[in-house]
Amino acid sequence: MKTDHYYPLSGKTIVITRSQNQQIEARNAFEAIGAEIFELPALVIGPPDDWRPLDDALSDLNNFHWIIFSSINGVEAVNARLILAGTSLAAKPRGLKIAAVGKKTAQCLEQLGVSVDFIPPKFVAESLIENFPISGMGLRILFPRVQSGGREVLTNAFSQSGSTVVQVPAYESRCPDEIPSDTLNAFMNKEVNLIAFTSSKIVLHTAQLLCKYFGDEWQENFSQVKFISIGPQTSKSCKNYFGRVDNEADPHDLQGLIDACIKSTLD
Repeated sequence: MKTDHYYPLSGKTIVITRSQNQQIEARNAFEAIGAEIFELPALVIGPPDDWRPLDDALSDLNNFHWIIFSSINGVEAVNARLILAGTSLAAKPRGLKIAAVGKKTAQCLEQLGVSVDFIPPKFVAESLIENFPISGMGLRILFPRVQSGGREVLTNAFSQSGSTVVQVPAYESRCPDEIPSDTLNAFMNKEVNLIAFTSSKIVLHTAQLLCKYFGDEWQENFSQVKFISIGPQTSKSCKNYFGRVDNEADPHDLQGLIDACIKSTLD
């Protein structure tokens, strides 16, 4: 028999907003502690407009010192393009080092047989910059990233330290056309207690979708819903688009997000 002691989110309804291919792990983790889950995959991942910049950079890997991956999407796109060229990330040049922002990004690389040389202690760009193991002077760094909407903090910081940063679009993320019908019904019936956000762009897309379905005054319909953020930049976006953030994960990963949701139900 379930009890609140072992199921701290029992009786709580949570909307998770990760992209479709990243929903399963989050859903299972929340449901395991009693939450009722609705999905709003607020990112649709697809190819960039032009593969040539990425392909050109990958053909020149011997001349890079580091690749920095900030997401699983970047890892998967790079590996797929290398496979098309007859190689893979696992067969990268011996002198090329890999940095990953976040445990999940690192795990994705390791599953491909790629050793990760550096993971920052906190899963945000600023932590990678502050704790990077060597001086940036003279380094040539490849940064595969989302085509639009990404932050420039990594590029700017490494460029200022004397590195040459080549950033290329590896994938694009767009807003989906609609909210899933069961999730929309939960919103309309005011059944949702919390919405969990995992990126700034997801916050933007969620706000766009809620405005589309509920009109310009949509925020009034969500005054009782708590907004939970995975990290500092996502929190900034929550404040920008929703006017508030109710809790932030620490650490900035799925378990931290779950803990922040639990804490918010106790406030």
